[in-house]
Amino acid sequence: MADDTLLDIRNLRIEATVYPPGEDPHDIVIVDDVSLTLEKGKVLGLIGESGAGKSTIGLSAMGYGRGGVRITGGEVVLNGRDILQGGIRGLRKVRGKEVCYVAQSAAAAFNPAHKLMDQVVEAAIEHGSATRTEARERAVTLFGKLGLPDPDHIGQRYPHQVSGGQLQRVMTAMALCSQPDLIVFDEPTTALDVTTQIDVLAAIKEAIRDTGVAALYITHDLAVVAQVSDHIMVLRNGKKVEYGTAKQIIEAPKEEYTRELVSVRSIGHDEKTADKSPLLSVRNVTASYGGSVKVLKNVSVELSLGQTLAIVGESGSGKSTLARAITGLLPPSEGEIVFDGRTLPPRLDQRSKDDLRELQMIYQMADVAMNPRQTVRTIIGRPLEFYFGLRGAERDRRVDELLEEIEMGNGFADRYPAELSGGQKQRVCIARALAAKPKLIICDEVTSALDPLVADGILKLLLNLQKRENVAYLFITHDLATVKAIADSIAVMFQGEVVRYGQKSDVLAPPFDDYTDLLLSSVPEMQIGWLEKAIAGRKMESAGN
Repeated sequence: MADDTLLDIRNLRIEATVYPPGEDPHDIVIVDDVSLTLEKGKVLGLIGESGAGKSTIGLSAMGYGRGGVRITGGEVVLNGRDILQGGIRGLRKVRGKEVCYVAQSAAAAFNPAHKLMDQVVEAAIEHGSATRTEARERAVTLFGKLGLPDPDHIGQRYPHQVSGGQLQRVMTAMALCSQPDLIVFDEPTTALDVTTQIDVLAAIKEAIRDTGVAALYITHDLAVVAQVSDHIMVLRNGKKVEYGTAKQIIEAPKEEYTRELVSVRSIGHDEKTADKSPLLSVRNVTASYGGSVKVLKNVSVELSLGQTLAIVGESGSGKSTLARAITGLLPPSEGEIVFDGRTLPPRLDQRSKDDLRELQMIYQMADVAMNPRQTVRTIIGRPLEFYFGLRGAERDRRVDELLEEIEMGNGFADRYPAELSGGQKQRVCIARALAAKPKLIICDEVTSALDPLVADGILKLLLNLQKRENVAYLFITHDLATVKAIADSIAVMFQGEVVRYGQKSDVLAPPFDDYTDLLLSSVPEMQIGWLEKAIAGRKMESAGN
């Protein structure tokens, strides 16, 4: 092992026991003979779709396996010794001192009952790498380096008193506070809006550079990992597909799977002109959640049959609240919703069966949108029974037809949600919505939790179904790449208001308002050095203002 090698994982094999319904439990291989090395002060990106083994390998660098997961072969050599041979006592000395972890969901990683500062300094004090005073001074310095507001006092807040992007940076400060040799970043920006993501990415990259810490950066977004990594390893089904410098992987990938990752989101979609008589008209809608603060402010948009309107904006801009107002889950305090020529009652329980049938919704998290104890046949069959009275063989025949429509086939009808991949679960949710024969489907961030290749497949499916069924989509997203791929018209929302609205070609053409310009310039590009250019552009713009 070279003198500058910090981490050396050799022939790693990780297994887990699965318990499929109606079958005997059996072992499966999650990580199969993977080796990697990481030098001090360098960043290695681990890229691949869900189930590729990225997080499992990252956690193995701490000698850790999630429940039911076992490291059954190989070595994890950190600072010259195999940490798998030290027992639990040895691992406790390593974790939080030599290696730290930054989770995907910072909100779930913090204790809501304790102030941020107490949690940030805990590991450094526990491992004796700093006194309480030293750790607090170190934390304040890190808060400043990571671009957190009021670094001297933000540590006195509780987790719920800061934004998601700020909490993710506080978690990075917590990892750096112990002055570890290695940090494992596990999808640290996946759940963030593009405008927040760029700030967190820049802060992470700067912190890595200033402290000299090495990092494993886990993500399914190749454009993101290209901005922070020196080298990239592409994984699939627990095996290494390709390994190389970030420049080589992005600009000259050797393997077909890597080339697919690089070229994802190449969907071509020609926008359609809106009909004169819209299917949906949202007219001057204002809404709030029971208080005086208006979440929607005088919102007006229209959508024609067979078209897609994308609602775009940051978290908190009012996108999902607009969907709740349209579906009757949040009655507007002002304005009206006109659908197919009739004004819809504001409350869900006031609407007719036809109102409910013709306006369906697909949710972001397919995992929690289906009953885990029901088969696919039952899940898709429920709206067929409720709206059309189909039962028995007639219902099953229609379920099979819908499965064919979503390109899954008959073999999936008797499976349970736990037996499906993330993309398959979302396809089942699409089939359930289609079962009602709707005129409009509201898609609320339906691809944001999916890997790029899987999301690409879902978008292509939705476009094909739209051509075949002439259904309209209201597509809520903060992903501009998705908008470009699927939308006919776009409404950009900011703080509850529509700040830019029209046909896609018009909305995405300059001149831009400041907020739309910020959104568009924050979408990571598959290009080495993009992050530095984007940050420099922001600084120049700020200086100009």
